[in-house]
Amino acid sequence: MNFKSLLLGSVAGLVAAGGAQAADLPLKAKAVEYVRICSLYGAGFYYIPGTDTCIKLGGYLRADLILGGAGDYNFRQGSSAGTNNRLTDYYHSRARQDLTIDTRTATEYGVVRTFADLVFSWDSTSVTGSTPSAFSTGSASLGLYHAFIQFAGFTFGRTVSIFDAPWQSYPAGGPDTLPGGSNNVTGVNQVAYTADFGQGITASIALQDMTTAAGGQSNLFNTNGFTAAGFITGTYGANDWGGTRSPDIVGQVRVDQAWGLAQISAVAHEIHSAYYGTTEPTDHPADKWGWAVQGALSIKNIPTGAGDSINLQAVYTDGASRYNFQSLFPQAFFMYGGSSAAYQSIGVAGIADGVFGTIGGVNTGIDTVKTWGFRGGYTHNWNPYWASGIYGAYAQLKYGDTGKALICAGFATLAVAGSTCNPDFNFAAVGINTAWTPVKNLTFTADLSYSVLDQKYSGFIAAPAFAAAAKPAAVYELKDQSSLQMLLRAQRNF
Repeated sequence: MNFKSLLLGSVAGLVAAGGAQAADLPLKAKAVEYVRICSLYGAGFYYIPGTDTCIKLGGYLRADLILGGAGDYNFRQGSSAGTNNRLTDYYHSRARQDLTIDTRTATEYGVVRTFADLVFSWDSTSVTGSTPSAFSTGSASLGLYHAFIQFAGFTFGRTVSIFDAPWQSYPAGGPDTLPGGSNNVTGVNQVAYTADFGQGITASIALQDMTTAAGGQSNLFNTNGFTAAGFITGTYGANDWGGTRSPDIVGQVRVDQAWGLAQISAVAHEIHSAYYGTTEPTDHPADKWGWAVQGALSIKNIPTGAGDSINLQAVYTDGASRYNFQSLFPQAFFMYGGSSAAYQSIGVAGIADGVFGTIGGVNTGIDTVKTWGFRGGYTHNWNPYWASGIYGAYAQLKYGDTGKALICAGFATLAVAGSTCNPDFNFAAVGINTAWTPVKNLTFTADLSYSVLDQKYSGFIAAPAFAAAAKPAAVYELKDQSSLQMLLRAQRNF
């Protein structure tokens, strides 16, 4: 009886304790939320749990090695690549991680989209400082190529310009410095609207802030700030922009269909300077408007093979040189070489939207700079694993009569007798590449390019010492220069 009483008492105690614990538990377990595939916008999208917004993560990881040239696949120019001495880098390297974040939400007004593209890079640096690469800082750096909202045909934020061709300045691969059209692959801040008329026909208009593009606006030379030290770097005076007054006004019409693409772009660009001197009483020239127009054509699936394509574009600018010598092209540069008639040779080039200054005691207006150029490329797919491309670009820049007179007045202070002053120049580039894709989304590329600066100066200059380039004060021959460079790249997309 004692044992039975003890057993019943123990069971009762356990039941009571279990009931007390059960009372603390929720009556029903909460449902687990699983990530669901969002098939509305293509592969790779998923619903953010608890929302009706779809998100897609993507990007690439890239490793580059550049032989010759400057920075991450530019031609040989500037410090220290253009010095052509013991300071010159024979190679450069880059490691980069790119991350894209794409979100889309269906609303009663249509799809609301946000898109961001962030790049994390580590570049090699030159012995005398950073190369023209925007990321050559000697440490890990962050770039923001895209950050925009799209809604009801509008785009607000940072992305490529509607003036650009879809392939930017890479008609079949190539370096970052092909002239012959605009290139805002690193983005520009803007507000844009696109109207879609169906069957691949669209029209767009935008207000964009070119001061936010890579490298900003081109030069606006005030030759009252001319120095001999500046001239030998391609700088013909102070870069004397005033404050911002108007964004660039851009328009574009495009037809994008199965056969290819055709596009016409135009832009108006305000030129607003500071003062002739350093203070307000020195006065200033009147504002001017520059402009540019560009045509682009792409032909797809040509008879040479499935997926083969030809990309072509041409541009003319007057007071808007960045739309030809694009955002990744250096706006003032120098290249040294050998000479049998002087200590060494040098080639210089300065790019500008306009020139103003004082000559003979008289202040001038802004004399705009005119340019034209073209670029193109052909891509051939040998099979699903191998593809090759060939490309070329050519551009010409001409200063007006007043601009030349202002620059040449400064040139005369360092020219040797018998030399000719002409700041105009031509620039050309050609190249070839081959890409191997052994497995999906993994590509190895070799790209070889050759660039030529055809300057119009001739004769000799008595140049001052240039400490950053280790150049002594000496007589240098004014001479055309060239550059050969190769890119080796491994890239994994995801």
